[in-house]
Amino acid sequence: MNELYILLLSAASLGFIHTLLGPDHYLPFIVLSKARNWSQKKTMWITFISGVGHVGGSVIIGVVGVALGMSVSKLENIEAQRGGIVGWMLIVFGVIYSIYGIYKFFKHGGHTHLPHFLLPRKIRQLHHLPMDEIAVQKPDNFKITPWILFLIFVFGPCEVLIPLLIYPAADHNAVGVASVSIIFGIATISTMLIMVFLGYKGTSFLKFKNGEKFWHLIAGLIILLAGLGMQFMGW
Repeated sequence: MNELYILLLSAASLGFIHTLLGPDHYLPFIVLSKARNWSQKKTMWITFISGVGHVGGSVIIGVVGVALGMSVSKLENIEAQRGGIVGWMLIVFGVIYSIYGIYKFFKHGGHTHLPHFLLPRKIRQLHHLPMDEIAVQKPDNFKITPWILFLIFVFGPCEVLIPLLIYPAADHNAVGVASVSIIFGIATISTMLIMVFLGYKGTSFLKFKNGEKFWHLIAGLIILLAGLGMQFMGW
């Protein structure tokens, strides 16, 4: 029983530390909530669901892997490969969203030195509208963004969880496996929620003139940075 207590303490500690030290666990939610003007409730709900998917994916892989007799090194290799996939997913998402941010910048009357004929026709038309008419253009209804985040986090690995699951699983201790998974999940998701909440509150104080023109681009660049950090710097 003492071993289980140590495992549970380790699960709680590692869940907190690995989340806190991984900016990719919370930065995308913070910047997208600001760019897309999500409410606090919506931001926290999207974070929670993504966190459940994040932990749940690794739990399923760990349990199934142990049931099939896979070694720890094999399971960790699978998680490492998943980490590489997610890193590239964040990079691609960051690039696409940055391009979207540039489009939104020009659409909202962003100043440009590009020749008029090089701008998309829709943006050229907007430049001829008064600013009050631009402000009441069709609202942003790009509702797929939360699902993209959820999908990325489902693929996201929890490498530190796999070794914790091996001991109780190898001992055929279902209660131990469930307990470790739950404690690790609570620690991970709670840390995500706390960091996103603090970031959400912090960005609410960032107000500058015509800031809505820049936030989509800022969000895209930060997501891209998170992906690059995860892929090449071991975040």
